[in-house]
Amino acid sequence: MWNDKTPIYRQLKERVIGMMLDGALKPGDALPSVRQVAADFQLNPITVSKAYQELVDETLVEKRRGIGMYVTEGAVEKLLASERERFVREEWPAMVERIRRLGLDVEQLLRASVAEPAVPGSAS
Repeated sequence: MWNDKTPIYRQLKERVIGMMLDGALKPGDALPSVRQVAADFQLNPITVSKAYQELVDETLVEKRRGIGMYVTEGAVEKLLASERERFVREEWPAMVERIRRLGLDVEQLLRASVAEPAVPGSAS
């Protein structure tokens, strides 16, 4: 469930971000309470609070005093913009280099991306 290479609070934060990007958490939706998440995943409540605080600091969720944490309007758009920028800056250059090394061209890649995957057990 948790890997040892990244702090648990960051992994939890990434899970919440994934839920937002996947549409499981929408603007206005309440996040599960710190106590509930801590109990469900057997985590220290301080760990959960730290993950949630980073989401607040990034204005992806807001604290409503005495009520809980809620996904903010525009959170998904903000996440998409930052994730796209990070992808282009950090991941894309390595992919372009690998594509170049393999001698692939754009048409090959596009054809491969829309081709139906093989069904296991079927004849080719």
